[in-house]
Amino acid sequence: MENLNDRLAERLKQVRLMRGWSLQELADVSGVSRSTLSRVENAEVSPTADTLGSLSSAYRMTISQLLTPIEAPFTPLIKAAEQSVWHDADNGFSRKVVSPPSGGLSAEVVHCTLDAYQMISYTAPSVPGHEHHLMMLSGALTVSVDDDEHHLEPGDCLRYQLFGPSKFQTGVDPATYLILLV
Repeated sequence: MENLNDRLAERLKQVRLMRGWSLQELADVSGVSRSTLSRVENAEVSPTADTLGSLSSAYRMTISQLLTPIEAPFTPLIKAAEQSVWHDADNGFSRKVVSPPSGGLSAEVVHCTLDAYQMISYTAPSVPGHEHHLMMLSGALTVSVDDDEHHLEPGDCLRYQLFGPSKFQTGVDPATYLILLV
């Protein structure tokens, strides 16, 4: 049986090939080296959050859309045990897509955890102008959107649109939060 890393590698390769791009063309557009892309597509390494962010920007797809298999029939309910989870062990980051997958609907909810003393940064949004609502569940998180820095604690909600770089950083405590992508 294929593992998650193998399925992800195949999905990323499919998306590139559907665009008709070579590895070098994707490297040029995404800023990710050709050798890293090759290793990811061959399931030799798992992509980091930074790599997925760069790929989603290059493809103009949300990370959830990038991680979702080719369109399956829409199912309005997805049980907790069936929600897809992606882990970036290098950065202590976990991302669970809570919303049932659907290419026809735009909003989605993502449950994220980021370990203590970690930072995830993205150089550009996957979709410019994409609206996010970030709701802190536990811990503390500093979120930088463009040049604005926001310190969030449990119960805080940050609403923003992405046009430039963003960064998510924890301190002494891990952070758990929900992001609604509209």
